[in-house]
Amino acid sequence: MDQPVAVVTGGTGALGRAIVPLLVRRNFKLAVTYIIPEEAEQLEDVIDLEEDQMLIRRVDTTDPDAVSNFMGEVAEAFGAINVLCSLVGGWAGGRDVAETSDVRFDRMIDLNLRSTFHTLRAAIPYMRDADWGRIIAVGSKAALDAPAGQAAFNMAKAGVAALVKTVARELDDTNVTANVILPTVIDTQATRAALPYASYVDWPKPEEIASVIDFLASPASAVITGAAIPVHGTA
Repeated sequence: MDQPVAVVTGGTGALGRAIVPLLVRRNFKLAVTYIIPEEAEQLEDVIDLEEDQMLIRRVDTTDPDAVSNFMGEVAEAFGAINVLCSLVGGWAGGRDVAETSDVRFDRMIDLNLRSTFHTLRAAIPYMRDADWGRIIAVGSKAALDAPAGQAAFNMAKAGVAALVKTVARELDDTNVTANVILPTVIDTQATRAALPYASYVDWPKPEEIASVIDFLASPASAVITGAAIPVHGTA
């Protein structure tokens, strides 16, 4: 491929801002979604790409029609989708199962699992057509060790891991791989503000996780699919 195409949902957040420059260095055309306009402006200020090389759109990934329309626009503009980095997600904790409201449960399922499902479902047909691709989604270490007090988040991220492993099996007949990474709390300004008394010394940094995503998005990762990859160090 002369210039493959990468889609990064949630690409203006802390992790997205770390991975997008790496994909630019690999000569990808880029399609990025955002929710917060200020974040989109910040990304556009630091990424030096021509208009025909980058497409950035406000997309609510919990809305299946919005996601489907976006993927169609990407494929029409760039001719293919080769790499999908599904980064949209969010955390809410502090409640045991008996105290978890339907509102909190629905929000965690929507933001983490449903948004990933919509994103993968909409992108996979285009990736099959291209017959070369890499899917990387963000799960969580919590999908495995299920800490107390965040049941809705744990369940949502466990669903993401199961979804990606299923997709990997469904794509066995193609050159498209699918893997999920499992961070713990990522060291960002937002998480430090949300957890002011926590020790963040061992938290993984966005740049460290982005380097793993960058490898998984490369041709060199062809033998890795269906994997749940820890990216949390000793945290």
